[in-house]
Amino acid sequence: MVPDISPQNNLEKKPPDNELKQNIMAAHKSQISIEVDLDENKIPEKLHWSAPDGGVSRQETKALLLSVWDDQSQEALRIDLWTKTMPLDQMKVFFHQTLVAMSGTFERATNDEKMAATMRDFCDYFAEKLELDTGNKNQD
Repeated sequence: MVPDISPQNNLEKKPPDNELKQNIMAAHKSQISIEVDLDENKIPEKLHWSAPDGGVSRQETKALLLSVWDDQSQEALRIDLWTKTMPLDQMKVFFHQTLVAMSGTFERATNDEKMAATMRDFCDYFAEKLELDTGNKNQD
């Protein structure tokens, strides 16, 4: 069906664009949750995350890095958590893999191939300095 875009019909009770976007956005909501068990000193002992739409329910993890963009203050806000039992060698691999993934995300979000390549070069340098065996996994 082709919409009628004649000027006469355009003036009739058409919801504003922001209302249309809200209606589309409200069609489905998804929830991702993080559960943190703390010791008496408020140090994480256990971390669990759930994403029901992705089939994840109380999946245990040893570390997580979460960043959100605050549009009003124009800054990134972060939650960086890891348990007391997160092994140092795994933390280094976790950071490396996160940096590699961020390179790919940056490229998809900005279409800036040159900077993404520079970021990947840094990931290679990071892995080399930490003597990580990446097995050429620097493919996001």
